[in-house]
Amino acid sequence: MSRRTPALIAAAVLLPLALTACSSSESPDAKGGPEAAEKSDGFPYTVTNCGVTTTYKAPPKRVVTMNQHVTEIMLELGLTKSLVGTAYLDDKVLPKYAKDYASVPVIAKEYPSYEQVLAADPDFVYGGYASAFAAGDGRGREALKKAGIETRLNTESCAEADTPMETLYGEIREVGRTFGVSDRAEAWIKRAKADNAATAEKLKDLEPLSVFVYDSGDKTAFTAGGKGIGNELIKRAGGTNIFADLDKSFGDASWENVVARKPEAIVIYDYGSTTVEQKKKRLLTDPALADVPAIKNKRFAVMPLSDAVLGVRVPAAVEKLAAQLHPAATTP
Repeated sequence: MSRRTPALIAAAVLLPLALTACSSSESPDAKGGPEAAEKSDGFPYTVTNCGVTTTYKAPPKRVVTMNQHVTEIMLELGLTKSLVGTAYLDDKVLPKYAKDYASVPVIAKEYPSYEQVLAADPDFVYGGYASAFAAGDGRGREALKKAGIETRLNTESCAEADTPMETLYGEIREVGRTFGVSDRAEAWIKRAKADNAATAEKLKDLEPLSVFVYDSGDKTAFTAGGKGIGNELIKRAGGTNIFADLDKSFGDASWENVVARKPEAIVIYDYGSTTVEQKKKRLLTDPALADVPAIKNKRFAVMPLSDAVLGVRVPAAVEKLAAQLHPAATTP
């Protein structure tokens, strides 16, 4: 969990479609694939991403991704051939990406060193969490820029507006624009909006359940706060995050507060070496939690961590979580 501690992750709140604040574009949309973009009026393209302004004269050609959700964005947009390296999965990529993912060299199990990044000879590095560009590890965006490598940070790490789903749409739109595949990006956004609308229609007459997210932790509970796509997922799936007042994407909460806020359901994030069953056992056998309604009723939902961050899994993740929280309403 070190890559997602509060010190490494800025508050992830939603970005308006105008793409103001930490992420904005100044050039018109380009259509077609990267080859067409190089010959079109779509370049040069200037974008400001998390405080770093970059002008692209053409789409990047040699890309390293760090963190699963940004890798999957590239794969979803049909940019496999642009990838020369990837690193840091939380779990398996979606089955539909498995073949393409297998064709990309994994340069490190977790974060690569600066030297490993350079060895892949990229012209662009795309990071999912702020820790992907940890200056202390030599991978700072400025250091990479000096080496001739452009960078992008997933905007969940820097967004300052209050519409997380729009932040997601903006992320997809800007990545598509950067690589000259705006048509693919806009097609994905159209499908995502339709999927979100379909889930909302199923849940429109239901009272939301109070939900506690258990990511990890023993002395304190590491949980989802009110800023970021995790909180948005709960809301759109028919829940209310009991720690929505926590002013960050992830943070620690006291177990006393978990008890006091009486969640009706618990969402467990599934990743890493601690299994879902181990997490359930820790919660069910804690005497302090015995009177919590979700514990009494053994009402759990499970989400892979890669579903709960700003990436292409989000619309389907909303639907899957809604099916667990409100099965009667979502069963065909």
